[in-house]
Amino acid sequence: MSVKEKLLLLKGSLPQNVTLIAVSKTKPTELLMEAYVEGQRDFGENYVQELCEKQAQLPNDIRWHFIGHLQSNKVKYIAPFVHLIHGIDSLKLLTEVNKQAARNNRVVACLLQIYIAQEETKFGLDFAEAENLLVSAEFAQLNHINVLGFMAMASNTSNMEQVKNEFLSLQKFAAHIKANLGAKHNLEVKHLSMGMSADYQLAIECGSTLVRIGSSIFGARV
Repeated sequence: MSVKEKLLLLKGSLPQNVTLIAVSKTKPTELLMEAYVEGQRDFGENYVQELCEKQAQLPNDIRWHFIGHLQSNKVKYIAPFVHLIHGIDSLKLLTEVNKQAARNNRVVACLLQIYIAQEETKFGLDFAEAENLLVSAEFAQLNHINVLGFMAMASNTSNMEQVKNEFLSLQKFAAHIKANLGAKHNLEVKHLSMGMSADYQLAIECGSTLVRIGSSIFGARV
């Protein structure tokens, strides 16, 4: 199947409130343009250098999502244009995003990455750390970021019951934050970024509004 056929099939299966992020890491710009021509505008990249190179070559109306592990010293390169940063896992990183957003006269949208998996290989805050960050005095002073919700990766397992429970734990936490912290000038819980090619349908059942799908569109990674 072509990129066009895969994309149309995938989009046809998604509810209206769910945004498809085409994960395009390691893929050539020609493949991204095939998706773009079919109306795809949200693309996800894992590496800062690759994201910057593609952003310079591709149309300006693409919404670029940074979905990888972001280092503080790389924030300045994507701050001028990034649409949403999914993987914020510390107050230090969030503060740097705020600083670079201010330099670019922007408010940058972010998601806090929450550690829900039963694996040592994933990044993220636990629920208590995330809540403490959001109620801190330091967070209240950040005027150039907007936390729009949370991102997580489930365990890499064939046990779908475990994956479902992990997704539901994030949905429950998001509801708790929304109910108890409400909306602030820099916090509005409206997105859950969870679900990839293997488990996106389950993630949607558990409240995901952003699904990060690569191999089901562009084929396996090189």
